[in-house]
Amino acid sequence: MVSFRMSQETTTFAASTDQLTLGGVLRAQADRHPDVPFIVFGDRSWSFCRLETESTSLAAALAELGVEPGDRIAIDLPNWPEFAITLFAAAKLGATVVPLNPELAPRDVQFMLRNSEATVVVAAEQYRNRDYLQLFETMLVGLPDLQYVVTVGDEDLWYDDRIYQFEDLVSAGRGRELSDAELDPGEAALAILYTAGTTGKAKGVVLSHANLLETAGGTGTAIGLRSDDVTLCAVPLFNIFGMSTLLGVLLSGSTIVLQERFEPAEAVELVEAHRATVLHGVPTMFVLALREAGGHDLSSLRTGIVAGAPVATDLVSRVREELVPELEIGYGLTETSPTVTITAPEDPAEKRSGTVGRPLAGVSVQVCDEAGGALSPGTEGGVMVKGFNVMLGYFRQPGETAAAFTPQGYLKTGDIGVLDDEGYLRIVGRAGDDIIRGGYSIHPREVEDHLRSHPAVMNAVVVGLPNEVLGELICACVQPLEGAIITDEELREYCASALAAYKVPDLVRFFEVFPMMPSGGVRRAEVAEMARAELSGSEG
Repeated sequence: MVSFRMSQETTTFAASTDQLTLGGVLRAQADRHPDVPFIVFGDRSWSFCRLETESTSLAAALAELGVEPGDRIAIDLPNWPEFAITLFAAAKLGATVVPLNPELAPRDVQFMLRNSEATVVVAAEQYRNRDYLQLFETMLVGLPDLQYVVTVGDEDLWYDDRIYQFEDLVSAGRGRELSDAELDPGEAALAILYTAGTTGKAKGVVLSHANLLETAGGTGTAIGLRSDDVTLCAVPLFNIFGMSTLLGVLLSGSTIVLQERFEPAEAVELVEAHRATVLHGVPTMFVLALREAGGHDLSSLRTGIVAGAPVATDLVSRVREELVPELEIGYGLTETSPTVTITAPEDPAEKRSGTVGRPLAGVSVQVCDEAGGALSPGTEGGVMVKGFNVMLGYFRQPGETAAAFTPQGYLKTGDIGVLDDEGYLRIVGRAGDDIIRGGYSIHPREVEDHLRSHPAVMNAVVVGLPNEVLGELICACVQPLEGAIITDEELREYCASALAAYKVPDLVRFFEVFPMMPSGGVRRAEVAEMARAELSGSEG
């Protein structure tokens, strides 16, 4: 039996690993407070009891189609309630979900479906001017493992025996008896999330029920998530940040308001309308939300997490002052479900703004040298993680999985960081991103953080460009704030005022927008390629 201890002051989640399954948690919450709204979307809401009923009905219908424990169910949906219903239905069946970004190119979708050997895909009929029904009808021919397409939409369309409408399946399964699959939550895969990782090649990160639920519970406890909270979920559910947000709300027995896709003006309106108390996001989302905040009563906001990309100290301070008073900085990756470290309200001011906090209880972080030896506090090295949050591995890639771990069982994050003597972690860069200029090694993160502190800069990415004399030049790719006027010389002078001379950018290139990953991070390799092409063109 999963046990919960809840109050309006704080929420803690307690369960032994052998009890921690997603289906069991939902059932426990539906029994405990059946009529409490769990999911709100538009003018509709789903109580815990309703979600338990509908997910069980969908699971029963999918079982009738032959879906079994261990099968993969792809979900190609925006932040719609059907995403959550499918996730819980899959968990009850012992199946594994494969969340997909609806804006992926068809070739990427096809790769992920083939690589995961998905037997079912749940997708929108139409979304953002794309006909998904036609897309997946075509894919049925070329993907032998894909047996069924389940569509979400309002159209009364004709379907064959391999294409079903979501609501029809829920109705067909209603009233059927279904027992949750018997699972080992520490070994049973709940999700395979594809990430480009450090190589740029998509890898399927396999996360268990225990990985996801224990990490979401620990994160919720760290920020003091309460049973009376209302969380606005504007981060995508197909991303680990969004999925963890959903599971944290489930564990706390509170309410989540789904925003189909982040739009800053609408997000602010939703916070005001629903008196949201919790708001998570990547740094860019908070920058844009701050712009729209004027004239709105957002005083209900209490806490939230900023993560997914480097965040400037000035931005954190401003968000705490103007929007989310108890905003905390989180650090993690898909492979760690995602939270590794997080700041806390009681942290000293310089730690709470200048670091990514300390590890979750039960998670171990080391900073190591290239040989894997632990370094002393204050020394820069590779960040390694071990604990309940670390993935089972990369799907169908035993070689990549083995290479991702040290002999001591620590996951190599690929990030460069410094641990202080109190256990606070500061991320200083990414392995492989260093720029070697004239024999000096420069961490792009240090230069980027300084550039982001300029009042006219929205975001910055610093990359190295080949140079015959120096080896590499430092190129600052800058996205100015809307309406801001700034010159390359002004930015170079701004850097020279605070950074060593060899760290000052040689070149500055301005971008209206950066190519982005679903996680909210910038596609650094694409930015570098664009800057390289521009430099080659100007030299030609």
